Amino acid sequence: MNLSLENKNALICGSTQGIGLATAQELALLGANCILFARNEQALQQAVQTLHTDAGQTHSYLIADFSKTDEVKEVIQKFVQQTAVHIVINNTGGPAAGAITEAAEDSFISTFNQHLICNHIIAKAVIPGMKEAGYGRIINIISTSVKIPLKNLGVSNTIRGAVASWAKTMANELGQFNITVNNVLPGFTKTQRLEILIENIAQKNKVAADIIESNMLEEVPVKRFAEAHEIAAAAAFLASPAASYINGINVPVDGGRTGSL
Repeated sequence: MNLSLENKNALICGSTQGIGLATAQELALLGANCILFARNEQALQQAVQTLHTDAGQTHSYLIADFSKTDEVKEVIQKFVQQTAVHIVINNTGGPAAGAITEAAEDSFISTFNQHLICNHIIAKAVIPGMKEAGYGRIINIISTSVKIPLKNLGVSNTIRGAVASWAKTMANELGQFNITVNNVLPGFTKTQRLEILIENIAQKNKVAADIIESNMLEEVPVKRFAEAHEIAAAAAFLASPAASYINGINVPVDGGRTGSL
């Protein structure tokens, strides 16, 4: 099985921590040159230092705030003028939890911009280079909510579903160029976001956080939370030559929690 990403340039968004950083680390192990993309330069510098590097392999970073779509567009368009990108990992932190009936209208707009619009800006910038290279992988880290909406995540459920539909449409258009577009759907994963989610639910219900955690684990057949590197492994496979005929799909990595096929 060909998993080598030597001589491939991979752009990984939201890559200073959690699933994004774990994915960059996996791609680097497979030989990719990784370009980390986030807003905190100090965190980016530290993250780059954690990436495996063989002879001829280089890693770098780009700085932009994904709440500012014009900034993202300017940075990525300038970058691709000099460097082709073969792999994109779209990964952005999710919005605050809350019931959809309580959501402010502007929270939908800001989340839509940070997720779908930024994904689209990046895709449009990198697709010409992918076509020229005859190789492209666009992988979106989204959520199992595209299959079954999750409780108390009204805005997230809405926007994640939009991203999934965008990705499927993009996959249909780009497959002929050996450019695939797929979605990885993480379940409960040991990240800072999960910790915050558990604390928020615990405070709202006035119970101990460990009770909320225990209830969550009961929903997962394997009875544990995922490690970030387990989500990253799925993304890394989809980025590889071995996954060349996998296109336009949602891949749950959730320990069996999602209640649908």
